[in-house]
Amino acid sequence: MTPRPPLPGRGVAQLLRDTGHDLPATPTQAAPDAAPRLFRPAPPRGPRRPGRGWAASPTPPVSTWRMTTDQAPVLWPLVATPGLPPTGAQIGIDVLAGGAFYADPLGWTVRDDVSVTNPNVICFGKPGRGKSATTKAFILRMLDFGYKALILGDPKDEYEPLARLLGVEPITVGPGLPARINPLDLGPLRDGWERLDRTQATARAGIVFTRWLTLLRGLVGSQRVGASPVPFGPVEEQVLKAALRDLTGYTTGASQLRETTIPAVWHLLAHPTDQLAHDCRYATGRQLLDETRLLRDALGQLVDGALAGLFDAPTTITLDWDAPLATLSLSRLLPLGDDAVGIALTCLSSWGRGLRELSAPGDLRITVRDEVWKQMRLGPDAVKSFDADLRLSRSSGDIQWANAHKPADLLSVGDAGSQAVTIAKDLLHLADTTILHGQDPGVADDLETLLGLPPIARDVVTRWAMHGT
Repeated sequence: MTPRPPLPGRGVAQLLRDTGHDLPATPTQAAPDAAPRLFRPAPPRGPRRPGRGWAASPTPPVSTWRMTTDQAPVLWPLVATPGLPPTGAQIGIDVLAGGAFYADPLGWTVRDDVSVTNPNVICFGKPGRGKSATTKAFILRMLDFGYKALILGDPKDEYEPLARLLGVEPITVGPGLPARINPLDLGPLRDGWERLDRTQATARAGIVFTRWLTLLRGLVGSQRVGASPVPFGPVEEQVLKAALRDLTGYTTGASQLRETTIPAVWHLLAHPTDQLAHDCRYATGRQLLDETRLLRDALGQLVDGALAGLFDAPTTITLDWDAPLATLSLSRLLPLGDDAVGIALTCLSSWGRGLRELSAPGDLRITVRDEVWKQMRLGPDAVKSFDADLRLSRSSGDIQWANAHKPADLLSVGDAGSQAVTIAKDLLHLADTTILHGQDPGVADDLETLLGLPPIARDVVTRWAMHGT
C-alpha cells in the first residue's frame, strides 16, 4: 500500500496573516563584539602539540598538608621579614625581599623599630670572602653622610688605594721610618689644662691615667713568664699609677702635665726615688726593686724589643682631622711576627682613643680595627683594652668596626672557661651589628652556639655564601 502524500494546508502563522493578524516577532539581539580570551583552557595533560608539554599519563593527585606557621617556611622559604629602614648608605640588595638595604649603625640606636643599642660592627669572614671590600664600601658610601674614617692599623695595606683615591697619604710605621707614636700622649686633654679648677683637673687626670693604665696592663700582660702572662694586679697598678703621676708632675700639683713615655716609666722603676717608694708604700727603694722585678722586666722587653723606637718616643705625626680618611700602615711590622703586630695594634688603639676624648659634637667617625685577633691573643688584659674601646662608642659617636676571620677567634684568647674567653664572648654583645661572609662548614657549630643562628641561616653562611664574595 502506497502512503498518501500530506494534504496541502496553512499553518497557524499563515492563517493569522491571511486574516490580517501577525504573530509578534522575536526581538533580534545584536551579536556582542568578540573579546580576546585572556586565558584559554588547557587539557589536564597539556596541549597535544610538539613543544607544548603534553604528558602521556594523567597528573597525579595533589596531596594536602596541614602545618603551623613555624613549619610552613620549610616548603615556602621565600617569606621575607620586614626590611631595614631606608636610612644611611645603600649597601646592597636584599635577596629575600628583592629591594635595596641600607646601613646606618649610629642612626639605628635611636630608632624603636630596630633592635640596636650600640653602633659597633663586627665583620666575620673567611679570607678572600670580601671582608675588606665590605669595609671599604661602607666607608666610601658613609662619607656622603658626614662620616670620616680612621684606620687604626692596616697590617696588609688594604686601605692604601682608598686613601690615595681620596687624596690622603697613608702614614707608615715601621723600623727605620721617621713616624713615631707615643701611646702615652696626652692628646687633646693637654690643651687648656692651666685654666681648669681643681675639680676639673682631677676629673681630666682621672680620664688620662685610666687610659694609660688600661694600655700598660695590656702591654705588660702580653709578655710571658714561661707559658703564663706576666701578672698585673693591684700592686702593679699602684706602682704604675704612682710613677705616672710623678713623671707628669701631677703629684707636685703642676699647672700643666708633662708628656711621658714608656721608657721613662721603665727608667723610673729601675731607679726609684725615695718619694716613689714611699708613695707605693715600700720601706725602701731596694724593696720596691725586688717586689716589681717582673713588672720592670716586662716594660724593659717593650723598650728593647722588636718595637723599640716606634712607640717609646714623643709623637712625630699629625693627623688631618678634616681629611675624609686617615690610615696607619703596619705592613713593615709583619716580618716581626703576630705578637709585634698585636702590640702595635694595642698601642694604636689607646692612642686613637686619646685623640677622641674631646671630640666635637657632630664629629662622626668610623674607627676600623683590622686583624683584631692578633691583639686579643696577647692575653686577658689586651682583651680588656679592646673591650673598653667598644664600650665607649655610643658616648663618643664613633662606629667601632672590627674585622675577624670567624667567631671562634674570640675563644682562642685563653683556655676554655677562663676570664679572657668570658670577656671575649661578651664582645659579641657589644656589637649589635654582625656581618657574616662565607665560612667553611666546620664553622657551622660556632655560628649556632656563639651567634645563635638557626639552621637555615647557618646553612646560608656555610653553603650559599661560599659560592662568591
